[in-house]
Amino acid sequence: MGNELLDALYILENEKGISREVLIDAIESALISAYRRNFNQAQNVRIDLNLGKGTMRVFARKDVVDEVFDSRLEISVEEARAIDPNYQLDDVVEMEVTPKDFGRIAAQTAKQVVTQRVREAERGIIYAEFIDREEDIMTGIVQRQDSRFIYVSLGKIEALLPVNEQMPNEQYKPHDRIKVFITKVEKTSKGPQIFVSRSHPGLLKRLFEIEVPEIFDGTVEIKSVAREAGDRSKISVHSENEEVDPVGSCVGQKGQRVQAIVNELKGEKIDIVKWSENPVIFVANALSPSKVLEVIVKEEEKATTVIVPDYQLSLAIGKRGQNARLAAKLTGWKIDIKSETEAREAGIYPVEEQEFLLSRDSYVTEEETDFEEDNE
Repeated sequence: MGNELLDALYILENEKGISREVLIDAIESALISAYRRNFNQAQNVRIDLNLGKGTMRVFARKDVVDEVFDSRLEISVEEARAIDPNYQLDDVVEMEVTPKDFGRIAAQTAKQVVTQRVREAERGIIYAEFIDREEDIMTGIVQRQDSRFIYVSLGKIEALLPVNEQMPNEQYKPHDRIKVFITKVEKTSKGPQIFVSRSHPGLLKRLFEIEVPEIFDGTVEIKSVAREAGDRSKISVHSENEEVDPVGSCVGQKGQRVQAIVNELKGEKIDIVKWSENPVIFVANALSPSKVLEVIVKEEEKATTVIVPDYQLSLAIGKRGQNARLAAKLTGWKIDIKSETEAREAGIYPVEEQEFLLSRDSYVTEEETDFEEDNE
């Protein structure tokens, strides 16, 4: 059995990535279990496994004591010294107790245990690999689906794509290659369980990191993401380097970078806006593509009132309120949109100059000056 076992260990180590030490430990544990079960023994035993020779020997281990209470586990000083005069109290005596037909019985009994240990080791390796990839993106292949999940092969394991994490504008067919965002990795009694998403905002962020080198190397930072999967998304970007245009970097030459992401998301519209620490500028940018006349900030309420031209009102609000809703998610500010006529009738536009400055004095920046000049 020596060469066969060595060959098997080599294959498992190289193909499954399971260390030889783990496998040898599994085999020894299996042999101890086989010995106790098949020969009705309760001794403390040790297995001597010689892979080179292909031999297995069983040694009973007994503690040297003054008075023996259990002969299966203990041996008297006198008996121990009869074996070897050098034994002392509290030493451990080992005596070979290998049964005649132990090899055949052990092989049969150990097979199942070894297989289980190998399976557990594989699961441990897979779990360790995927737990480090939570909130990361991977390419998978659709295998099948049922009423609850799409099953996506990630190579070593099938991931679960729940119904509520699927994109409403997509149809998934077997063998389709799709990019998925790993949301959760769980360790269960049946092995690791991987949950993935196509609708998570993190998928959009990771796709931009892949397509835009400036984001990957940190020159451009994604500040926030708001997404209604399959329909429309907004991301805000920023760069500390004044010579770098963060929006232009994400769009790419002739729109190639953002178009690659749109294609991956099956036509989902993506608005890329410039982030600002000034809520006046940020909220106005977030409502793109609509034109904004004024943003009135109520800092204590984390709320803003946005004034837009009458003809831009429906564009600013968006279909079923989508544009305003995404802008609010993106900025973290409540947004109340009013038309110019409505704002004038309410007496809130144009804003009194002194009141306007008092409401925004903590936000005045060079970027805001540019914003005002653009809207004059």
